[in-house]
Amino acid sequence: MKSRASSALAPALDPQPPGRGRSGARAGAGLFVLLLLLTLAPLHAAETARQTIVAAILEDDADKKLALIQTLAGSGDASIKPLLTAWKEDLIFLHKTDGAAAIPVLLTGEKDPADTQPAQRLEDATPLKDPAGKPLRLIAADLDTAEHDAALRAGMKAVLDLLDLTSPDRTTRLQVISTFGMAQEPEKLPLLAAQLARKLDARTTRALREAIALIQLRDPDPSVQLSAVRQLGAMGSIPSRDFLTALARDPATTPEVLAATTAAQRDIASHLRTVDAVGTAFRGLSLGSILLVVAIGLAITFGLMGVINMAHGELIVVGAYTTYVTQRLFSDGLDFSPFGIPIQIPGLHQQGAALDLYFLVALPLSFLVAAGVGILLERSVIRFLYRRPLESLLATWGVSLVLQQIFRLIFGANNVQVDSPSFLSGNWTVADIIFGWNRVFVIGFAILIIVGTHLALTKTPLGLLIRAVMQNRQMAACVGIKTERVNMLTFAFGSGLAGLAGAFLSQIGNVGPSLGQSYIVDAFMTVVVGGVGNIMGTVVSALCIGMLDQSLQQILLNPVLGKILVLVGIILFLQWRPAGLFVTKSRSLEG
Repeated sequence: MKSRASSALAPALDPQPPGRGRSGARAGAGLFVLLLLLTLAPLHAAETARQTIVAAILEDDADKKLALIQTLAGSGDASIKPLLTAWKEDLIFLHKTDGAAAIPVLLTGEKDPADTQPAQRLEDATPLKDPAGKPLRLIAADLDTAEHDAALRAGMKAVLDLLDLTSPDRTTRLQVISTFGMAQEPEKLPLLAAQLARKLDARTTRALREAIALIQLRDPDPSVQLSAVRQLGAMGSIPSRDFLTALARDPATTPEVLAATTAAQRDIASHLRTVDAVGTAFRGLSLGSILLVVAIGLAITFGLMGVINMAHGELIVVGAYTTYVTQRLFSDGLDFSPFGIPIQIPGLHQQGAALDLYFLVALPLSFLVAAGVGILLERSVIRFLYRRPLESLLATWGVSLVLQQIFRLIFGANNVQVDSPSFLSGNWTVADIIFGWNRVFVIGFAILIIVGTHLALTKTPLGLLIRAVMQNRQMAACVGIKTERVNMLTFAFGSGLAGLAGAFLSQIGNVGPSLGQSYIVDAFMTVVVGGVGNIMGTVVSALCIGMLDQSLQQILLNPVLGKILVLVGIILFLQWRPAGLFVTKSRSLEG
């Protein structure tokens, strides 16, 4: 076993030796510890991790205690980490009875009025029982804790580090690799080099090389430092900037290493500019997509129908709350008191992938519920206010206030949290550029909505009727088109799109009664700049505003000032081109 471990480590260590002197001695000691751990691991393969930990707790000899703990390094038992952590935190106790050996136990569960807790045998996680077979409850204050000293805690840490370093979860591996590199502890080199010799994914391999190079910056051998500096520069290692600056300021740094450090900092700065540029473009595209998702429904109701609907934001909130209710029904149910009437709706108690499906169900539901509210609004208020823009503005503003109060009476004044499904919670990192899954989703979502809206308006009978009525309402009525029904369906379609926007916005922030007010101004601004009544203009406007906003924030390093300049720019643009980017000519707009 020892020879195989040594041969596995050699290829990783030979090209980049750990150095000489004190650093080399520490790295050599770390390598010896690693080899010792891997060599001793199979000696206790017949025992479980719990049994090994129990044996170590009961062992009186400190060296043997440490040796037992070190044998856990080769085990993949999931119980090792919580048990060693509990030992270090003095949560493992010794239950002693007359004439019997001490029994290591964990106290679990809540304390009763007498401060007793159920006791669990550490060896097999079964309840500790008295001679009569009755489970025992013990008081922590009356028990001795399992002893440990600094050397033993260091041994535990080495085992836990190796467990995290070999974890099947890549996020855990990357986190511990990054921690090792930033700590610059030479004794971690053998552990990292051993992992580098394995066939791992590209991201983990890059993280290992970066961590090894960061540690080698502290090596007293200038040749090792030079190799590490060049590698960090070639990788464009952003975390190494401060370390390279410190190395350049060190009086002991040789001229050759200093020159390499300067070159590496230039390479990293160039890489960072590329990362910032691409990241800004991506964030601008995602922000523009968010504006587009929010404004596309308004482009229908305001752009095509000419209705100034100040309640559009509340239709977005309808979609967001529909998503929240759907999530609660998939999980633990809903307990609320609309208008003071307590209502409890049981949930499906789904977990994992089944719970994540709630969002796929919430998307069509958000559209349908918001469309239904839109139909109700159109039939009760809007249909009496066509061609009366001032009255429609005031009436829908009043409707928005009423809807906000209804939301407060049903769901409360406080915001509610909608948990994102796992497929929207992570991110991709490519060359240090972070692509959040939720932002990628909103870009794809916006594209899907635009394509769907275009097809609905140009390829369906309803779309033909909508275009006919919007271009010449009187002529459409003369040829038998029921214009009132078309108006209702058009408003419902725009309202449903607002509901879809709410479903997505629930994934990037909390949901509350006033959520829509944060987007109503941006939505009108996007539609007006693009050109009232032009869907393509809305697309171009949203993307331009999003890119301009993110670019100014990146340049000025001040989000508030960036938004102010965007608003000023829009005002000046509308002074020059009041009709927006694309002018839509139709009889309804001229009249």
